[in-house]
Amino acid sequence: MDLTVEKSGNLEGAVKAPPSKSYTHRAVIIAALAEGVSEIRDPLIAEDTLSSLNACRAFGVRVDEGDAWTVHGSGGELETPDDVIYLGNSGTTLRLMTSVAGLAENYTVLTGDESLRTRPMQPLLDALRPLGVEALSSRMNGLPPIIVRGGLRGGSTSIRGDVSSQFISSILIAAPLTEGVEVMVEGDFISRPYVDMTVDVMERFSVPVDYSEGTFRVEPAVYRGLDYTVEGDYSSASYLAGAVAAAGGDVLIENLFRDSRQGDRIILDIISDMGAEVRRGEDHVRIASTGELSGVSVNLHDAPDLLPTVAVLGALATGRTEIGGVEHARYKETDRISTCAAELRRLGVDVTELPDGMIIEGGASGGTVWSHGDHRLAMAFTLIGLREGITIRDAEVFSVSFPDFPERMMQIGCRMNLS
Repeated sequence: MDLTVEKSGNLEGAVKAPPSKSYTHRAVIIAALAEGVSEIRDPLIAEDTLSSLNACRAFGVRVDEGDAWTVHGSGGELETPDDVIYLGNSGTTLRLMTSVAGLAENYTVLTGDESLRTRPMQPLLDALRPLGVEALSSRMNGLPPIIVRGGLRGGSTSIRGDVSSQFISSILIAAPLTEGVEVMVEGDFISRPYVDMTVDVMERFSVPVDYSEGTFRVEPAVYRGLDYTVEGDYSSASYLAGAVAAAGGDVLIENLFRDSRQGDRIILDIISDMGAEVRRGEDHVRIASTGELSGVSVNLHDAPDLLPTVAVLGALATGRTEIGGVEHARYKETDRISTCAAELRRLGVDVTELPDGMIIEGGASGGTVWSHGDHRLAMAFTLIGLREGITIRDAEVFSVSFPDFPERMMQIGCRMNLS
């Protein structure tokens, strides 16, 4: 399916940021492990988050869907799934549920689509072994499908922090239901805000987490069910904010909280540095812009999902934009450094690919690009269309994280058509 974006200017109005994908994943999984019933209010209903919901069901947890998700917690007493668990394209579900699978008896098999089966898992598999879990790659290459034998008892382990913060979050989420866990993070600790989000949700569900000198400690504890409201998603809101910055206008984005722990809130600082006006409230942000942007130098070490957004804004800006600190973006749905660079070159942009980022000389023209099956590329490249016109092939992948993306963009005046 193609998404055609026409030149659009003077965007205006108010729009609500969609619920956070990251918080929805964590809330439904932790609620599934809790004692009692939880109401997950305003969850993101998208392919990725439904993978987490259905994975919880595979372990025998009852989840009733409606305006809110009602999760009847298992208290950590999980059933062995009666079939292979298929997770689609959700790398977050794969990583978080691998440790959770260690709480069930017998064997669990986790797999997904072709893209998911390229996601590295060996550091997590190695870190689970000292905690009593036998987990391995079915093809013995460190990639899914993953086979997990129950037996998570706790103890001490270490894990590299430079591949995926989701590995750390995975162990922490399962840790309270053991004899206690100590996790030492080795080397560079990338995407730390995502672990902060995990700790935030764990503490909301009554489980404290201690962190000092590079080591997390979780004592045996009980998650308690509660009513939990999912906050707005800064990752998805980056396309709304970026649209105003690129096309010009004045737009209010609701459901974005000033005190959020999401690392992707840095997008507001970035577009401000590029020339947009950003005014922050307690639960909203107002963006105003003339559409004239200047290149910037940014480190996205803690916000790798912003790479496509910042890259396309750099392609529309005057001067040079340098993006660094995101070597780990090569291990997302695609090698995002390589795919972003390739598609920008289709539009006449001068791009130098670096091991951990890229250098972009502004000057994009219109044309046709491909999503590579990556939802963030599909959405980010619409921003170029607002200035130059663009067609994005295989664009329907936006439904992975932002199912009503076109509708919300058109709500503020973006001209686009899905066909």
